Amino acid sequence: MPRLVNTVARETSFYGAVAFFVILAAFPFYWMLITAFKTNPDLYNVTNIPFWFNQPPTLEHFRYLFEQTLFVRWMLNSLIIGLCVVAITLLTAIPAGYALTRLSGRSGEALGIGIFLTYLVPPTLLFLPLSRVITWLGLQNSLWSLVVVYPTFTIPFCTWLLMGFFRAVPREVEEAAIVDGCSLFGAFVKMVLPLSLPAILTVIIFTFTLSLQEFVYALTFISASDQKPITLGVATDLIRGDIFFWGEIMAGALIASIPVAIAYNLFLDRFIAGITGGAVK
Repeated sequence: MPRLVNTVARETSFYGAVAFFVILAAFPFYWMLITAFKTNPDLYNVTNIPFWFNQPPTLEHFRYLFEQTLFVRWMLNSLIIGLCVVAITLLTAIPAGYALTRLSGRSGEALGIGIFLTYLVPPTLLFLPLSRVITWLGLQNSLWSLVVVYPTFTIPFCTWLLMGFFRAVPREVEEAAIVDGCSLFGAFVKMVLPLSLPAILTVIIFTFTLSLQEFVYALTFISASDQKPITLGVATDLIRGDIFFWGEIMAGALIASIPVAIAYNLFLDRFIAGITGGAVK
């Protein structure tokens, strides 16, 4: 009997702690959801219950976003920036990670750690020198400035991540492909890349998510409304002085989070395999 009581108490404590953290993590999304569909009288009436609808839900905040703001343009800008940054990161991080992994001795590992350390430098220290680069390139107040800047923090981390995964691929796989007539590049494309697909998908999801949520560089380099990504447009154009359009802000945040949530749910297993493979192996 005491053993049964201890087991029940242990399981109750465990599931209670899990439920607490699940609620803690999900509550902001729940708040965002109900706020996006609340009417303004319901939203700003302090006597109403804030955790549910006191009046019928409405789509007026979404209608305002699509009809009275450049929200569609912001989404298109974010998509263009994200796809370009993903392409640049893949074209740079994959060969860099593979080359550093195959370097003999400790030089490859040391270079990989050095590259990863650049990822830890905060953007508040880098935006000043990067602004000089953007000015020199003539990309001020353009979304293409972010396409140039964002790879500076996506490439270091993704290179380090891919190094860990490429290190787990046996050299014998490439040697066997070369014996069968493949060149070194052919062995890499036909043998190593397919085995590293979880890591590559991880890089894609991580890079696109990071470029979608970045704010400091976007605020620094872009001021024109038609060039802003969605994070900057929602945070700046929907705040007028001390007036916060909370319904529209939450509606924009909800729409922006849907593609990321879908991507993570579709590729969750491969994403976890890529992260753990790069970190452990």
